[in-house]
Amino acid sequence: MNMRPLIGLLGVLVAAMSAEFNELVMQTALVDVRGALGIGHDAGIWIDSLYESGLAIGMAFAPWSAMTFTLRRFALFAIGLACVTTLLIPFMPNIDALLTLRFIQGLSGGFTIPLLMTTALRVLPPPIRLYGLAVYALTATFSPAISASIAAFWVDVVDWRFVFFEALPLDAIAAALVLYGMPHDAPLYDRLRQFDWRGALLLMASFGCLTTLLIHGDHEDWFNSEKICLLALVSVVAFPLLAVSEWFHPLPLLKLQMLGRRNFAYGVIGLFLFLVISLSSSSVPQDYLVDVRGYRAFQAHWITLLIALGQFIMLPFVAFLLDHRWADPRAVTLCGLALVMAACLGSAGIDASWNRDQFYLWQTLQMIGQPMIVVSLLMIATNAVRGPTEGPFASALVNATRSLAAPAGTCIVELVQRWRGALHSSRLVDQVGQNRFVSIQAQGLVSRNPSPLLADGQQRAVGSLEQFARAVETQASVLTTADIFIVMAALCAAMGMLVMLLSARTFPPRILFAKH
Repeated sequence: MNMRPLIGLLGVLVAAMSAEFNELVMQTALVDVRGALGIGHDAGIWIDSLYESGLAIGMAFAPWSAMTFTLRRFALFAIGLACVTTLLIPFMPNIDALLTLRFIQGLSGGFTIPLLMTTALRVLPPPIRLYGLAVYALTATFSPAISASIAAFWVDVVDWRFVFFEALPLDAIAAALVLYGMPHDAPLYDRLRQFDWRGALLLMASFGCLTTLLIHGDHEDWFNSEKICLLALVSVVAFPLLAVSEWFHPLPLLKLQMLGRRNFAYGVIGLFLFLVISLSSSSVPQDYLVDVRGYRAFQAHWITLLIALGQFIMLPFVAFLLDHRWADPRAVTLCGLALVMAACLGSAGIDASWNRDQFYLWQTLQMIGQPMIVVSLLMIATNAVRGPTEGPFASALVNATRSLAAPAGTCIVELVQRWRGALHSSRLVDQVGQNRFVSIQAQGLVSRNPSPLLADGQQRAVGSLEQFARAVETQASVLTTADIFIVMAALCAAMGMLVMLLSARTFPPRILFAKH
């Protein structure tokens, strides 16, 4: 077997991981970066928002561009664009220039990540395709988990600028591997004559407005803001027009007809749900430890590092398991979902005395369950792809939908924090008013159950009004965090229903494609 295409695939993997780190590490270290650059909270939201918009738009354009300009040339272009923006961002003289470069950096990440699936479907023969999909799964399981550790190392140990500079050596390695290993195809410039300009404009409007809406909605008080109403209106109008345009165009950016295949439709929807659910193992525990327990990032990252390192054992193991005829990927997915749901329900028992030690058991279940879900999901979805020529179209649909998962997950978490947090605060204060006194436990820490906050009338009221406010805020945060875990468990149940109702039985690629 020729090893050069596999070296090229490795280069695309390194570039995709670098793009993931540009997104996730920056999100984790955003407060420190804003402080170093003197950027306020409102402008800081745009740093994240513009990257997500660029990422979503780039993911939809990448596969079409790779087919037109060749995988090799387009991958090198995307890597070079990432290097230039990464190098310049820390030295921008004003916020407008920084935000512009951040959007372009998001585009470069969006151009890069879909190339991994496109290349894998092209160069991996059926006998080893499952293991290649396990490598692709690193971007869904390993990257979110390891990003907290990387951000903590740069900010607390080295220097905040390395939040950006870390991409430079990774992209240099990726460019060298792609340059050597990627096949020298001839470009298909004739495709430019059939470029879907109408679809491209609708795609930029719909994906750009939706990601901005999801990220800024809570901050702007949702539909009490004219800006949010306008973004919602554009999204509602642009998405149906985009669907119609792509359905009838002879050379579309998104081949929507592929969604008519049950297993492929399951893969697209399932990956979106999985990436939202994965917040229960990454950002939610991190936010609790930082906001309630006062951890620094370098102290909190150990619970996500456990998941990240476990992927190097679990991903190849799950691929080996699924590479047998008797292993039904639907059953493996349901087992993984059961483990993740158990982890979410176990974490929902949180109280304010929890530190990172109480999370290790539930994170271990996440570490085992997540690879079982994502590798099975990728196998079911890619087995529905009919030949390498459909690979770019499959990658465009999967990754364009995937790009909306992070904004949607953030939106869900913020909605729960707003609605349930306000409810819990009101209930706690009302209960205090009814009993006409305030009691807090030592150091302002209270349990998951609100009742200890209100001891019987014989107890002496202690602390000041400020202490009481902190105690209520802490308790409300604990209860809200528990609610978020319950919502994630409900999403696990919804995904389990999706597996049973939508997906159909399939077999390992080495067996399935040997018949043809």
